Amino acid sequence: MAGFFLDNLPMLSQHDAPIIAIATAPGRGAVGIVRVSGKNLGALIEALCGRALKPREATYLPLPDETGAPIDHVLALHFPGPNSYTGEDVLELQAHGGPVVLQLILARCLQVGATLNEQNKPLLSGLRLAQPGEFTQRAFLNHKLDLAQAEAVADLIDASTEAAARGASRSLAGAFSNEIHQLRDALIHLRMLVEATLDFPEEDIDFLKQADAQGQLTRLQQNLARVMAQTKQGALLREGIRVVIAGQPNAGKSSLLNALAGAELAIVTPIAGTTRDVVQQTIQIEGVPLHVVDTAGLREHPDVDEVERIGIARAWDQIGQADAVLFLHDLTRKDEAAYAEADLQIEQTLQDKLDTHVPVLHLWNKADANSIVATVPNQAGTTTSTHITLSAKTGDGLPALRQQLLNVVGWQGGSAEGMFMARERHVQALHEVDEHLMLANASLQAQVPALDLLAEELRLSQNALNTITGEFSPDDLLGVIFSSFCIGK
Repeated sequence: MAGFFLDNLPMLSQHDAPIIAIATAPGRGAVGIVRVSGKNLGALIEALCGRALKPREATYLPLPDETGAPIDHVLALHFPGPNSYTGEDVLELQAHGGPVVLQLILARCLQVGATLNEQNKPLLSGLRLAQPGEFTQRAFLNHKLDLAQAEAVADLIDASTEAAARGASRSLAGAFSNEIHQLRDALIHLRMLVEATLDFPEEDIDFLKQADAQGQLTRLQQNLARVMAQTKQGALLREGIRVVIAGQPNAGKSSLLNALAGAELAIVTPIAGTTRDVVQQTIQIEGVPLHVVDTAGLREHPDVDEVERIGIARAWDQIGQADAVLFLHDLTRKDEAAYAEADLQIEQTLQDKLDTHVPVLHLWNKADANSIVATVPNQAGTTTSTHITLSAKTGDGLPALRQQLLNVVGWQGGSAEGMFMARERHVQALHEVDEHLMLANASLQAQVPALDLLAEELRLSQNALNTITGEFSPDDLLGVIFSSFCIGK
């Protein structure tokens, strides 16, 4: 699957060398693991453990240093390739989880590896420290996982919600890859028909009609649309939504952040300009991570000092990176001319700075003030379009806000059990496939079908599709993906 680009990967210049890393998180723990992967580790195992190990059977033994004194008593496991995580021989040493103990075991393994290398052992050369993600990269290169599954390994580790963890687990099990493979198989079949007509042009049109090429392409586009919708949901599960709270000073932005997070994260005072810097908290709604950002109050006033001015500039920077903006208004000041004018200026600047696809929700805060609620058309918690009345103090209106946030970013909800994890690059790849299929459809429906163009668009569609699972991936893309993994995985 991936063999044709192996020689071009920078990390793979030492692909045949065995690698080693501490596979557990830094710090103290009950158990720590040192993992080795390589071809034919028998000599290393015997030199370290003093004996051969039975495959896939835990052996309790002392692991000695160079003087013969035990570093620790460990559980040693040998997974001979190809029946291992990486597809190579794998040795795992499970010891007590102190950082010093694990570093001593790591150093001892490297020492033994260097000694065996000096002895010119033909089956072991150059044991070295693993780079980030290199164990999983070898699993990918040895066809134990495709690229989407390999990415799901990191996503499962990094999952910030239960739904995200379940989605990553489904992707790791192949749910997303299976969808891609079904699209690819249908695309290959259609390409086969079109390529065959190019070899026999005198029969091309009738042949394609008899084979229902148009129907096949239509069904392929319909299935692609379904997978694109699922993939967008999976990307939301992984990436989450970046929500920025904006508005004038003392509108209740910090109180809203605290209310959404359920904790006192931001300082709340009646003094204008209290929030000087960005405060961020990740929460979840229906399993979707929301990265909520509180920002400095937006205002132009002669009393604004240099520190607050920097805070306001940072607020606009955050707004420019938002997936959704919560524009908070103060109900208690809605009838003040100066306040209303400042809100209009902010709204105009938001329109100028934001892309048209970024939703802006207008939130009318402080609905707990009874005298004010009576003067507004919507009671606390009601929603009309993108306007919501709420109280950050009492919590009224927050459920409506949470639901509206999910609605505006396209979250369809449903059972997390049926969802898989996806990344933004998968979404972009499928959009590219969609564009090529639309061009292919136009070529097929032309008054005189341009079969050579049709064949080329179908080929480009398959190339874009193959980047998802790794059958065709640029070298630099693989480097970026695996470098984001933790060391030891």
